[in-house]
Amino acid sequence: MTVETEPTHESAAVQAQPQLSLSTAAARNLATTTKTEPQNQDVSSRWLSRLLPWVEVQGGTYRVNRRLNYAVGRGRVAFEQTGVEVRVVPPSLAEVPPLRGYTDRAVLAELAGLFVSRPVSPGQALVEQGAPVAELFLIAHGKLERTGTGKYGERTELGQLADGDHLGEEAVAQAAPRWEYTVRALTAGTVLALPFSAFQQLMDRAPGLRAQLDGYLAGTRRAQNELGEAAIEVAAGHTGEPLLHTTFVDYEPKPREYELAVAQTVLRVHTRVADLYNHPMNQTEQQLRLTVDALKERQEHELVNNPDFGLLHNAAFDQRISTHSGPPTPDDLDELLSMRRETDYLFAHPKAIAAFGRECNRRGLYFGGAEVGGHHLPAWRGVPILPCGKIPVTRGHTSSILAMRVGEQGQGVVGLRQTGIPDELEPGLNVRFMGIDEKAIVSYLVSIYHSAAVLVPDALGILENVQVNGARS
Repeated sequence: MTVETEPTHESAAVQAQPQLSLSTAAARNLATTTKTEPQNQDVSSRWLSRLLPWVEVQGGTYRVNRRLNYAVGRGRVAFEQTGVEVRVVPPSLAEVPPLRGYTDRAVLAELAGLFVSRPVSPGQALVEQGAPVAELFLIAHGKLERTGTGKYGERTELGQLADGDHLGEEAVAQAAPRWEYTVRALTAGTVLALPFSAFQQLMDRAPGLRAQLDGYLAGTRRAQNELGEAAIEVAAGHTGEPLLHTTFVDYEPKPREYELAVAQTVLRVHTRVADLYNHPMNQTEQQLRLTVDALKERQEHELVNNPDFGLLHNAAFDQRISTHSGPPTPDDLDELLSMRRETDYLFAHPKAIAAFGRECNRRGLYFGGAEVGGHHLPAWRGVPILPCGKIPVTRGHTSSILAMRVGEQGQGVVGLRQTGIPDELEPGLNVRFMGIDEKAIVSYLVSIYHSAAVLVPDALGILENVQVNGARS
């Protein structure tokens, strides 16, 4: 039901007033608006891609030749958990140096069953300096600290241990091994322990395991430098005519090769749109620009996170350290920088940079700045700290900070790509016409080829377990 009311004299007068000029709404029908290009929020500064030196890979594969290295890398052991029960994944035991390359799954499974799970609480001493080494330890969860005694009896910090690390395996190469450091838990956690007596009994039953250990011990006795490379014998400081050393430089028999990876997508544009709606901006060009931006973002994500060549997965384990207290402190970055002869850049998630700024503020420090490509950026010890949102932040609010030396001349980190490919739009990126289908849709294949290589292990280091949420452990 509606109720009609008589219009007042005032409202009737307003309705009766004639329009004296063209309204703005009608004028817009004849006016050409000032437009922007399509904006894309999902675009970052891409500092890593911009600053990484790109090496031309004409054959599609890049081989990194190194001197023969006897040092066995320290990998991370994996675990599986069922409720409160924690077990080591048997194949991952091959990451422990004496077992590197051992593939007998049955023996590894039996060995994994010999580990005993133990909880640790904050402040608890797992081992004491000077005590006999009787067990091999695997850290399933938590953070531990190694400390020693300095020249004058002072306490010295020797580093941190975290999930997947192990200690005690060096005892297999010693006659009467004793712990050279003390290990205490910084947080609550879980470790798995293997008595060496049980390990010895298993070797007596498994000849292949005994042969594996003998091969490892033979490798530790070969002449090598402090980095584990085959030694080059040189005489110095002698007088007269002594018999000089003979030597040669040995190479790795199986150097690593990096194949170029690809990120691709198919861009589709209807011919009606491409034919009629190109003023003032070309629709196909704008579609292609936004697609290329997305591919470049994906490229940088792969350079950081790809499990095969990504930087987070290719840093040597002896080039990884954990934060001392949780947030990234000046002490942490100093230790990270000290691990290589030169560091060109630090890359961190913006939240990690903010966390480092808070720690500097807390100590009354200012972390300086540096000019990079005309931009003023924060720096520490003169090394620019560059934002990289592709470095992940975990659900536990932890991230990583990358420190790297770049370029082939400096034996650093390099990007890999091939230029001169068919239908190339930019170096390493091409757009290939795929045809028009029966629905009048034009298709273009857009591809970008890339990879990355770490030439020597100390070119890349990572500060792990960086808390970014402002909490202190």
